[in-house]
Amino acid sequence: MEHPYLMTPGPSPVPAQVREELAKEMIHHRTDQFRAVLKETAQGLQYVFCTQNPVLILASSGTGAMEAAVSNFFSSGDKVITVVGGKFGERWQELALAYGLKPYKIDVEWGDVVDIEKIGDLLKKDKEIKGVFATLCETSTATVFNIEEIARVVKNYQAILIVDAVSGLGQDKLLADEWGVDVVVSGSQKGFMLPPGLGFISISEKAKQLMAQSNLPKYYFDLKKALKSYEKNDTPYTAAVSLVRALAKALEMIRKETIESRWEKFAKMAKATQAAVKSLGLELFSKHPASSVTAAVVPLGIKATDIVKKLRSDYGISIAAGQAQVKEKIIRIAHMGYINEQDLIMCFSLLEKVLADLGEKVNYGISVKTLQEELYG
Repeated sequence: MEHPYLMTPGPSPVPAQVREELAKEMIHHRTDQFRAVLKETAQGLQYVFCTQNPVLILASSGTGAMEAAVSNFFSSGDKVITVVGGKFGERWQELALAYGLKPYKIDVEWGDVVDIEKIGDLLKKDKEIKGVFATLCETSTATVFNIEEIARVVKNYQAILIVDAVSGLGQDKLLADEWGVDVVVSGSQKGFMLPPGLGFISISEKAKQLMAQSNLPKYYFDLKKALKSYEKNDTPYTAAVSLVRALAKALEMIRKETIESRWEKFAKMAKATQAAVKSLGLELFSKHPASSVTAAVVPLGIKATDIVKKLRSDYGISIAAGQAQVKEKIIRIAHMGYINEQDLIMCFSLLEKVLADLGEKVNYGISVKTLQEELYG
């Protein structure tokens, strides 16, 4: 298709204004011109993260920022808690093990959120626990986690709270400073309306204290070096110049709209999407649906990947199937970043057609009507 439509939970569409920044002539990264851009993006990132703490930019995907969050705040053998309710909670567990940490793994039913008492009980039981790893929007299940409640418990202990907000930031509400989240990681290709390639990480004063004690190996992702450069509006290594300039434009767009307006907009789009899913006779997978993405259980006898492939090949619309044990059981439709109401209406009108082509009885127009009533009624 000449004009594919991205309705996947990352990468998400890139606005024309941002693409124009990417096309600009290259500039050198060790110049006052680029340092001015870095200063601008630093302020914009603090706005989106709702923090006064430094927010560092890494030339990596969001997973690079996740790895930095493990290697920079802990030492070999440190005890941590990992909240695992999907593929990205599992990533925290895998990173912790890769760096020789000793994780207490709290398994959460996919589509549900963690029992706060389990975190509190572990922290009371073992005062040596140094960190708690959680996820804002668990993309694999379209679930928004109870981060504010987790933070309320963790801040009473020496442990720091580290949150993967790669998918959720910008759509699902997160007040880093007000709630007491010590480290927030994110990435460029979702709520920030950019191509993949940038990771972001915010660092509280409490987290800096653990950073000073860390003995884990690190070089490229050494956040001490990054912080020193940050104070001079610089980076320790070659910056992703074009992406950072595009980030400045995306942040300008977000600030103009306001983060509060975006939270409200995506919450409304999420509610409309959930209603549209139900109008087709499908069930929501998540018990705590996110504002960033919606997961729907596919009809019996139909594979999720068949729906995804047919939508993409026949109509140029990309949504996502599930992952791991729910790969063929759910489809995931994103409402994040630059995705808008019209995109959702088009997506559901064609989803109806694909479901019918695959043998499902469909009342044509029902999901679009439901969307419009929720969005405009």
